[in-house]
Amino acid sequence: DMVAQALELARKPHVVVATPGRLADHLRSSSTFSLRKLRFLVLDEADRLLEQGCADFTADLELILESVPARRQTLLFSATLTATLSQLRGLAANQPFFWEAQSEVRTVEELDQRYLLVPEAVKDAYLVHLIQKFQDEHEDWSIIIFTKTCKDCQVLNMMLRKYSFPSVALHSMMKQRQRFAALAKFKSSIFKILIATDVAARGLDIPAVQVVINHNTPGLPKIYIHRVGRTARAGRKGIAITLVTQYDIHLVHAIEQEIKLQLKEFSVEEQHVLDILTQVNVTRRECEIVSGSP
Repeated sequence: DMVAQALELARKPHVVVATPGRLADHLRSSSTFSLRKLRFLVLDEADRLLEQGCADFTADLELILESVPARRQTLLFSATLTATLSQLRGLAANQPFFWEAQSEVRTVEELDQRYLLVPEAVKDAYLVHLIQKFQDEHEDWSIIIFTKTCKDCQVLNMMLRKYSFPSVALHSMMKQRQRFAALAKFKSSIFKILIATDVAARGLDIPAVQVVINHNTPGLPKIYIHRVGRTARAGRKGIAITLVTQYDIHLVHAIEQEIKLQLKEFSVEEQHVLDILTQVNVTRRECEIVSGSP
């Protein structure tokens, strides 16, 4: 609650932990709270905060940076080193200290890692078919579907709901309260399907998930490892299926090189996919119109 937080901030705490959006809100609305004496600025998940696009924190971060002293130490942390962070090193006014932990990259043996080669235009029909198949065969299984953008996440959730699948969405355009509510539904197993973007998938405390489906092939092997690591946890078995289009072959090779393993093909009855293709595409289009996608 903003008022309770404002009162706490007015008491000049030594350490404040906040999301950029909420901190910026307090800076805009409160005269009793100032960052003028700040000595350390810490940005966690720095790659996500600094990327433009779906979760665009640019305006909030600009306001925060204007409100803090020029003489300060800035520390950036991230589990994945992206091009954005590499560019920052070049932009820094002084010589930044850079440290990267060399951890052994791996996926667990209990994880069955598969790919499904699909033409871009029929991707969603394959997805609907896969979910139907898993639900028919294992009705108690939980599934996480990872998507590239918030928009995709919303559209797919709408689409699966139209097919009466018990799905919830989790992405960074949702308010924190909505995210907690969605996660609670998924954790309580009322909703067996969670559709998430990578930003929402960070550090989730989720119990047993049997299937991870990558609706897009991740552009970075580290993101792939992070996603598929949501299943086959604590010695349990799990399966990860990545939908690969003709444009993603090189990304799969990069992933295979990193995990030192070749993905095996997942076989489906193509006729089943063709049977639902037209209907799925029409439904998808309807959902895009409702959600205001181009």
